[in-house]
Amino acid sequence: MVKYFVAFLVGVTSFFHSFSQELKSPNGNFKLVFALENDGTPTYQLFMKNKEIIKKSKLGLELQKDKKSLLNDFELANEVRNSFDETWKTIWGEETEIRNYYNELALTLKQNETERQIIIRFRLFNEGLGFRYEFPEQKNLTYFVVKEERTEFAMTGDHTAFWIPGDYDTQEYDYTESKLTEIRGLFKKAVTENASQKQFSDTGVQTSLMLKTANGIYINIHEAALINYSCMHLNLDDKNLVFQSHLTPDAKGNKGYLQTPCVSPWRTIIASTDARDVLASRITLNLNEPCKITNTSWIRPIKYIGVWWEMITGKSSWAYTDEVPSVHLGVTDFSKVKPNGKHAANTKHVKEYIDFAALHGFDAVLVEGWNEGWEDWFGHEKDYVFDFVTPYPDFDVKAIHEYAKSKGIKMIMHHETSGSTRNYERHLDNAFQFMKANGYEAAKTGYVGNILPLGEHHYSQSILNHYQYVIEKAADNKIMINAHEAVRPTGICRTYPNMIGNESARGTEFQAFGGSKANHTTVLPFTRLIGGPMDYTPGIFEMDIAKLNPNNNSHVNATLANQLGLYVVMYSPLQMAADLPDNYNRFLDAFQFIKDVPVEWATTKYLEAEPGYYVTIARKDKKSNNWYVGNSNGYNSRAASVNLDFLEKGKKYEAIIYSDAENTDYKTNPQAYKITKHKVNNKTKLSLITPAGGGFAIQIKEIK
Repeated sequence: MVKYFVAFLVGVTSFFHSFSQELKSPNGNFKLVFALENDGTPTYQLFMKNKEIIKKSKLGLELQKDKKSLLNDFELANEVRNSFDETWKTIWGEETEIRNYYNELALTLKQNETERQIIIRFRLFNEGLGFRYEFPEQKNLTYFVVKEERTEFAMTGDHTAFWIPGDYDTQEYDYTESKLTEIRGLFKKAVTENASQKQFSDTGVQTSLMLKTANGIYINIHEAALINYSCMHLNLDDKNLVFQSHLTPDAKGNKGYLQTPCVSPWRTIIASTDARDVLASRITLNLNEPCKITNTSWIRPIKYIGVWWEMITGKSSWAYTDEVPSVHLGVTDFSKVKPNGKHAANTKHVKEYIDFAALHGFDAVLVEGWNEGWEDWFGHEKDYVFDFVTPYPDFDVKAIHEYAKSKGIKMIMHHETSGSTRNYERHLDNAFQFMKANGYEAAKTGYVGNILPLGEHHYSQSILNHYQYVIEKAADNKIMINAHEAVRPTGICRTYPNMIGNESARGTEFQAFGGSKANHTTVLPFTRLIGGPMDYTPGIFEMDIAKLNPNNNSHVNATLANQLGLYVVMYSPLQMAADLPDNYNRFLDAFQFIKDVPVEWATTKYLEAEPGYYVTIARKDKKSNNWYVGNSNGYNSRAASVNLDFLEKGKKYEAIIYSDAENTDYKTNPQAYKITKHKVNNKTKLSLITPAGGGFAIQIKEIK
């Protein structure tokens, strides 16, 4: 690890009240300008290559029951400038090393009337800006309640945005592409049904927000290190084109309870004239603390299959019986009821999945619906909903563990909480002990439905603290966590790499709930994945869901080749082959790519990118000299250009290309694909036709 750190302190008095402070990025491309307005309101501007990309925007916080708040009447008390340069090693990631290189400006502001102090810390990287509020321990500011954070992001024009509705409880929406001034008119149509949802404004959107200006500048707004705070949304003033932060409230309407010394999350702005630079930025990770887990040897990327898709589609059931409408855990005797014959999580069937995983070289099997309570788990705000340790009569935990172990397969635990966070916490110690006793090293958690305690939201401060508690408790027990329906990630996986996966966006399951837009996975890398990897669960080979369940007429809006490409495009150290084994057995030649593609990478190259339209990414295997390329295409058929200049000079390779066929159509002929082999080197340029909803996957092997 290489570090370079320089700091110097400048004393500042109120004499400099009207002056501005400037900070430049290490490469000089970005310039931050900070200033206090005449009434002492802090503001900032951001320039890229001398072009203003964020207009003068206000900073501050409005406090509950505090007539002064932390909005104005400030003077500059101190200024500290730092330069920092380090290269840190990842536990897992899109590369083995990440450079953390920035110039920093920390400004201490003193409020005249109250004598309270806050620090606004700016870090300017070569690809953008991070800034946060810091609240030192002090006499006149100890405990305080945030009514609203008043951070602004003032736009320079009516940009194109890729957005989902601002919501306190879900991110599981399709993305809408529109001008900023069109958001209000399109908002209601963009809101689709979800198990738990609460919007706050017809111009409210979520981060990570991807924008493109008329002159071709890509801008991404998000947050990093979301710890002990509530999740930030953006509320647009569509007359003045100014976004203002909007924090998720708790049951009382408050946005945060803070005690000094403390800090806010970082607010991030990534910008470039090349969309690939947005994907390559590691600002979100770099603004998080280094890893806090001393021994990380037990944290391992996983490729898995699961008893899941057949339940999502309605082919099978989570519930053991149809005879028990009301379940009382510890009282209801499932040994005396009639099984419904559709329960997928039974010993015999799970062993079949274990056999398939072992035959094809997978690491693990996830089983959902194994534990008592699924007959009566959702929609009633039920507190004592699951105990996370009691299996149904047809699921032999010990026998499955022994069988999986004999086959070299790990089992992944499923902990659905149904939003009852306090119930999960009261059972967490026993649940983790049960996992360890039965050989489970990873858990998929879920938070479907409204949050309990009632009135709380999925993204409010106390519930975010719950998610963090689970991550840290799991780390103590050497357990990896894959959280579904939790808050979207903000780079915390750097600090706690046992947080190996998240859903927190519209995943593959919605393809069985009516379908997602065909360009969905061309947007997600620019939005959801900016904060961390997603357990998107790709690999669907049968697009007609009615073939699994005649009562479900959903269609997966993608081609088979597209599904293969997602194993490279949608980065995750936790990758699932989500379809049924029967469907993979029909296309074993295409399934070979899923078997071969790694989950650990040495480096990543972004070859082509345009949000909403196409993404092409190349990644090098961490354990070999092989490369893998993936593409996801939107609604416009195009010729993708793949320049293989990243290959080592002077060496020869063979490329195995899994692509759409000439007659592939994501609606009418999605399973048409072709597999071709070509000799290639670092001078090779491939051109591949990708239809709407299509894509491709390439494995590149060195020829020795």
